[in-house]
Amino acid sequence: MSDLAATALASNAWPFQEAKALLEGRLAKRGKGNEGGEKGYVLFETGYGPSGLPHIGTFGEVVRTTMVRNALKVLAPGLKTRLFAFSDDMDGLRKVPDNIPNKEMVRPHLGKPLTRIPDPFGTHESFGHHNNARLRAFLDSFGFEYEFQSSTDWYTSGRFDATLLKVLANHDAIRDVVLPTLGEERRATYSPFLPICPETGIVLQVPVVQTDAAAGTIVYKRDDGKLVETPVTGGAVKLQWKADWAMRWAALGVDYEMSGKDLIDSVKLASRIVRILGGEQPQNLTYELFLDDKGEKISKSRGNGLAVEEWLTYAPPESLALFMYQKPKAAKRLYFDVIPRAVDEYQSFVAAFPRQGEAERLNNPAWHIHAGHPPAEAEGVSFSMLLNLVSVCHSDDPAVIWQYLSRYVPGAAPDGMPFLDTLVRCAIAYYRDFVLPKKAFRKASPEEVAALSQLRRELAAPSVEASPEALQTIVYEVGKAHACFADLKAWFKALYQILLGQDTGPRMGSFFALYGLTESLALLDKAIAGEDMA
Repeated sequence: MSDLAATALASNAWPFQEAKALLEGRLAKRGKGNEGGEKGYVLFETGYGPSGLPHIGTFGEVVRTTMVRNALKVLAPGLKTRLFAFSDDMDGLRKVPDNIPNKEMVRPHLGKPLTRIPDPFGTHESFGHHNNARLRAFLDSFGFEYEFQSSTDWYTSGRFDATLLKVLANHDAIRDVVLPTLGEERRATYSPFLPICPETGIVLQVPVVQTDAAAGTIVYKRDDGKLVETPVTGGAVKLQWKADWAMRWAALGVDYEMSGKDLIDSVKLASRIVRILGGEQPQNLTYELFLDDKGEKISKSRGNGLAVEEWLTYAPPESLALFMYQKPKAAKRLYFDVIPRAVDEYQSFVAAFPRQGEAERLNNPAWHIHAGHPPAEAEGVSFSMLLNLVSVCHSDDPAVIWQYLSRYVPGAAPDGMPFLDTLVRCAIAYYRDFVLPKKAFRKASPEEVAALSQLRRELAAPSVEASPEALQTIVYEVGKAHACFADLKAWFKALYQILLGQDTGPRMGSFFALYGLTESLALLDKAIAGEDMA
């Protein structure tokens, strides 16, 4: 084992802990030198239901799985790994989505597999193909390394046939596992097989009255009473989804797949089914679900969540990856107010990386976000600082903001600092939509005017050092010198409310340095004179 692998083995970072458990558990059972199994690689999988567009949960599952995959590459660099992004596009469409055009085109095809429904967008051969393309474009936009897999392709090509015949041979045993989890009405007709009607193309949920493992067929009873015999191979049927999940684990030899807390019972059920099929349950991480700002579970149908596109309007994707990295087993509130903190924390982790030793780096989220190679660009300007700069500049023009940045960071320019340029544009958007509507300046009291006046004098002194640290010291000393403030926290809150129109804000020394001493003195002059700060 290399020194890096040995250090990673002792890391407390959860992706390394997951990779270690996989290496010492499921993979170790195969024996030394055969960690990849008969298939010759370790398979990671994420699932996707393409009846809707990719969402923030899709991103979270793929980015977290990728982090575990990268961790395994460090612990066992000789192992080949693959990541399948599997689309369940054989599922029958149960209702017409609200967010599509040409709903009337889709409605007559309800119940059919997604890949047999016309594309309401008019760009692909089916609705399923359209949404699969959206999934691939979505994953590609983040640079994920994955292999797209289609349920339709696997069923119709015959690659699932051998495992489907195993399901048929164990039909009653699988049914007996599932029946106790169903309501009385479902129990009466349940079969793991859902025939696809050759006449209508609809995925049927009908009673299976006979199975013939030798012939590889089932007989089902249609709603009109007619008995129909059909093979279970060649795409003539699909499986109910819990049995389908287990069948896929067995057929593909999936080694690792994570899932949400809401699927705990489904994981247990599928694990029993995969063992009946002679397979083995993949290692599973159960992650917590997201909550909205009121602490309620996020639901796509309720629309109380935060979409990936919305996050990326106000922050770079790296910050979203950090949000997904942090405490995956803890419920977290996912709403707009968490974005600035996520960006600032991401910047802090990247800035700390070059100063850290190897063990610290492996525990740094930046290592896992960037597969061990965080960017070297050091901007020195936090997102919160940019928000406040945009606030006092009263401008939505990035060029105006860059005038201040180029003075604060010598040589800084949009072309040479693409990440900072993204932050500038995101800060402008976030300020416009979330900060500006809530902005409320207040006038300074006579005692506060006295404190502001002293601050102005000391900042204007000829001998003043314009570094953020020196300016911050001046701000501290002035605040401590005025008894009208119970503590420094009250002093800083007064500065934020009077100068910035908000209750929270940046380190004022850093802000004055970024904004410029001349401009900061003018800002103080307006506050001292009682002028309108908006």
